[in-house]
Amino acid sequence: MGHQGGRDERRISAVFLGIAAVMGVTGWAVWTDYAASTGLAVFLFVTSAWIVSLCLHEYAHARTALHGGDLSVGAKGYLTLNPLKYTHALLSIVLPVVFVILGGLGLPGGAVYIDRGRIQGRWKHSLISAAGPLTNVLFAVVCTAPFWLDGLDGVPVPFRFALGFLALLQVSAAILNFLPVPGLDGYGVIEPWLSYKVRREVEPLAPFGLLAVFALLWIPGVNAFFFDVVNAVLAKLGVSDFETYCGRDLYTFWRDANPVCSVSSLGPVSSLGG
Repeated sequence: MGHQGGRDERRISAVFLGIAAVMGVTGWAVWTDYAASTGLAVFLFVTSAWIVSLCLHEYAHARTALHGGDLSVGAKGYLTLNPLKYTHALLSIVLPVVFVILGGLGLPGGAVYIDRGRIQGRWKHSLISAAGPLTNVLFAVVCTAPFWLDGLDGVPVPFRFALGFLALLQVSAAILNFLPVPGLDGYGVIEPWLSYKVRREVEPLAPFGLLAVFALLWIPGVNAFFFDVVNAVLAKLGVSDFETYCGRDLYTFWRDANPVCSVSSLGPVSSLGG
């Protein structure tokens, strides 16, 4: 029975498979221009891909914790990739999706409860915290692979834009997550190396860390600097501001489309600037 339970605890959930299926079908619809509304197809593709990345982010935390000694993550359902099993589905899934829709920001979620008392060694604790945002980094590298590999020949314009916008979400989420702010993964990376006194003093601030970061991003100068950093990273990966801008323009299909980003007026991919 124990062995069967172990298999059940690691069986990929139907919920995650359903979300991944939506990503696959809508990605195909964007690629082939099959959908009646390209914008709607891009919206569904990017949103489902973003949720998939959030699930993988949390799974990375849990899987690393499992290997670090916390066997309880299996019983909690964290290894099934089911977003409904997270301790705060609102923080992990709903709010990040809402912020993507409202502002095109890859807001980090985060809500798998790791029993840190079961894990010995500061490096293990740091790695558990780093595993999540490293997943976003990997996702960004995969999304941008056609750009930095010069493999864009034949890639339809809408799909190219969608990948650019999805990459922006992944890069922004990775950067935000790696900030050494209480409550974010970046602080979790350095926390094991801090003195007990410092950790005790900082602990009450953890619930407000993400809120503080979000509040700072409302300041125009801070927001501009943050996205300058994001765009600089994307530029290194071969993705231009134009591509991410037009990806977001397609994504928010319910708004008036910018004529500059009109797919019908752009012509073949080869005519676009790289």
